[in-house]
Amino acid sequence: MTLRASIQKLFAAAFSLWLPVIAAAEGCGASATAVSGVQGEGAHSPLAGQSVTVEGVITMDARHKDGFRGFYLQQADDETDNNPKTSEALFVYTGRSAGSQGQRVRVSGRVKEFHGLTELTDVDTLLVCGPGHMPEPVSVRLPWPDGQSPEHFENMLVTISGNLTVIDHYNLARYGELTLAATDQIIPTEIMDPGPPAQALFHSQQRNRVLLDDGKGERDPRPVPWPAGTLSADNTIRAGDRVNQLSGILDFRFDAWRIQPLSPPVFQIANPRPDAPPRPESAMLRIVTLNLGNLFNGDGRGGGFPAPRGAKSARQFEQQLSRLVTAMKAPDPDIIAVTELENDGYGRHSAIVDLTNALGEHWRYVEADNKAGSDAIRTDLLYRSDRVTPQGGAHRLSSAPFSHRGRPPVAQVFRLANEDRALRIIVPHLKSKACRGAKGPDRDQNDGQGCYSHSREEATRAILHWIESLPQYGNLAGTLITGDMNSYARETPLRLMAEAGYINAVRQFQNCDQTACNQTSYRYRGRSGTLDYSLISEGLARRLVGATAWSINADEPRALGYKGPVPVAADQPWRSSDHNPVITDFAL
Repeated sequence: MTLRASIQKLFAAAFSLWLPVIAAAEGCGASATAVSGVQGEGAHSPLAGQSVTVEGVITMDARHKDGFRGFYLQQADDETDNNPKTSEALFVYTGRSAGSQGQRVRVSGRVKEFHGLTELTDVDTLLVCGPGHMPEPVSVRLPWPDGQSPEHFENMLVTISGNLTVIDHYNLARYGELTLAATDQIIPTEIMDPGPPAQALFHSQQRNRVLLDDGKGERDPRPVPWPAGTLSADNTIRAGDRVNQLSGILDFRFDAWRIQPLSPPVFQIANPRPDAPPRPESAMLRIVTLNLGNLFNGDGRGGGFPAPRGAKSARQFEQQLSRLVTAMKAPDPDIIAVTELENDGYGRHSAIVDLTNALGEHWRYVEADNKAGSDAIRTDLLYRSDRVTPQGGAHRLSSAPFSHRGRPPVAQVFRLANEDRALRIIVPHLKSKACRGAKGPDRDQNDGQGCYSHSREEATRAILHWIESLPQYGNLAGTLITGDMNSYARETPLRLMAEAGYINAVRQFQNCDQTACNQTSYRYRGRSGTLDYSLISEGLARRLVGATAWSINADEPRALGYKGPVPVAADQPWRSSDHNPVITDFAL
């Protein structure tokens, strides 16, 4: 090789080493597409499918393990278009590792709408341009102004003004999510009649929510990310608690707006765990009503697990049973009305025998006839034999519509020990709102009542007609219908009960309207409402001295349940079921 050729080769090699630096220097700061132009003013990018080059600051890097495989890019504050209808940020989906939070980068890729999220993908260039200036968070507030989607803040750094309320924690341990809103949300048909206005309220509630996420795409995160510290039996988050100082990226994933926080928010206890309600001094009879959350005991001999419903092991069953008994005994009842108990007869290995034995020596169960229906679960009554006495036999409604389906309600008259005055108790459990198998009039009518509203209406009419045929006693003070109606307070079954003269006992003591609804029994997808009732005949109204729903279950995370990943002592009542017990007191 000649000297000249050697010099040319060395020069070429040196030039090739400097070429990427020169290219990067020339690229950064050159003409680029504005991020706001990529986002556009609508829900979808006007440039979807096109290749663009953008520049901005990395506000959050989600390329870590179990992250979202990308980062959030936002225009610097002095580069915005000052158009309040456009977002200034994008999600960049890439496995390239260059850049970190706070750095300015230049990215080339293809614009894509991924399930409603505007992002840049197929990235072929990612250049680090040096340190950047983090944008100032934009202040936002719920409910969203004019009820409109916050599309114009998508992927931007925001801070939430004021407090938000925890309304749902169903996915807390599963996906690290909490659902937040400005205030608690009430099931629309708890406070208004079924129909278009109730549906409109439902959709308004759904729009005005945001999820607190954990910045990860993994399932079953451990430790559970919220609250600060570790979720435990004594360090919980209850629905109704508040969150403030919430700042992060306003993200959109899985059909929900969510905050990916840059720093831990502050949690405030606003719904503390209540003690068991004390018995009023004048109360002569206390009834506790509880949906047991599918209490199944396997084969009743320590085996037979996993059960068809409920516990998956003998250990889980023991935990479930112990916590249910703690919850039921704490209010010191005389009678317990239960739903979702295994329908396996009354033999010595049955679930009701295990439950009765766990309650203690004075407890007995009402043995109704064998017409308990073909459903896997049934309703039942238990009582303290040293305080009350059954009068006459128990009855079940086994004719239509309970002859081939449903859960036949049970009825029994009780009188206080050493007293003549008696009370009839009827325990129903109507068809749920789940739509599986729904046909014809049982399909969802889009009025807020869900599926099987027609079946619940038929069942209610049958129960009211059946009551008239039951044996009458001269010492009967009245009738209490108590159980799981699977209907909210303004739905058809409760309207029929009211028309027949039955009064919602809890609502005689606790108000419920659109601003506040105290003492509900259930929470479903972030809304609270009542499914479990004590409905009293008119003759009992003057003998009613107290009624409440004890908030021990519905507001607690399911992660604390007996199947959950968080260990809980067996003598605690919290999240012993997914329904709150209803407690009713009478002075007979």
